[in-house]
Amino acid sequence: MTVVKVPSEPKRTMGEVIDDASITAQIKMALLTHHSTSAFKTGVETNNGVVTLSGKATSGAAKDMVTKVANDVHGVKNVINNMIIENSL
Repeated sequence: MTVVKVPSEPKRTMGEVIDDASITAQIKMALLTHHSTSAFKTGVETNNGVVTLSGKATSGAAKDMVTKVANDVHGVKNVINNMIIENSL
């Protein structure tokens, strides 16, 4: 019988964790100050500079704007926008 050790994810440094927290905070602040976006309806998670957005957008244009706002933050490598567009009926 052969036992194979599965490689685990490399440990993240404290600096990497702080960088991700800083990116998330900067995006949330930018969303708060932008009149076309809602920081309250937008979830932001950052992992190794990759930002994942969740929540609800009022339109496709609003969803695109949130992506642009996130991309404009220094340190962001990629943005994954999983927001859904809510119907305002």
